[in-house]
Amino acid sequence: MRLLSIAALQTSPVARDPAATLRLLGERVAGVRDLSPGVQLVMFPELHLPALPPPLELHGHAVDLAVEVPGPLTDELGAIARAHGVWLLPGSVYERAEGDRVHNTCLVFSPEGGLVARYRKVFPWQPHETTTPGEGFVTFDIPEIGRMGLCICYDGSFPETCRQLAWMGAEVVLQPSLTTTSDRNQEVVMARANAIFNQLYVVSLNAGAPTGLGRSLIVDPEGLVRLQAGDGEELLTDVLDLDAVTRVRESGTAGVSRLWEQARRSLEPPFPLG
Repeated sequence: MRLLSIAALQTSPVARDPAATLRLLGERVAGVRDLSPGVQLVMFPELHLPALPPPLELHGHAVDLAVEVPGPLTDELGAIARAHGVWLLPGSVYERAEGDRVHNTCLVFSPEGGLVARYRKVFPWQPHETTTPGEGFVTFDIPEIGRMGLCICYDGSFPETCRQLAWMGAEVVLQPSLTTTSDRNQEVVMARANAIFNQLYVVSLNAGAPTGLGRSLIVDPEGLVRLQAGDGEELLTDVLDLDAVTRVRESGTAGVSRLWEQARRSLEPPFPLG
């Protein structure tokens, strides 16, 4: 069986204090490891480490809080992942790129501490987010388990995002989010829809109050909600059976609709964004 034990922390940063937030992240990873010794992947919300204050202030922070990737912050995050032997997705950071560009970038570290994936948000929430859009989608492999796809918050509002990740082989989409607006209800629907359309798992992790509106959820390959959080601080733990992705794609959602198998037969690659 291909099982992935995951811990998704619906939490808030120490507002306006990135250094304290980083220290607390390390403590929380240690706490999760103690609570669930078999956990393999630990995940935090979008823009957790920049420690944006509530209510979310979107303007004027990105340039001031941007960091180099790789750099001192990624060194510290890699050390946390290595110390606890987990795959670590610490949310996203503001990444200082070439010229004066700043990206909203999701990072992933292996249990050995290596930076194994860096994804720049393709669909910033325009016009409110001023970060530069990324130019491609990203997956990474957990050996002997399966392939993960990365997207960030508003990316999930575009069907092309999860479809492209599925086309790239993703069986789980990890979606750190930071939603403070009243359309979180719609995001919950879209998480389920993206899981149904592509017959894969979706982990939509929002920040908890007071920074975000919470309501994080884990959706299975048939679109059924396995776990859903409230609006405050909460830890979601689950064990995902990636063989269920194979089963649903071969036998069909509810045993009848083989969406992904038909898409692969009917649509010409490269698809959809080649």
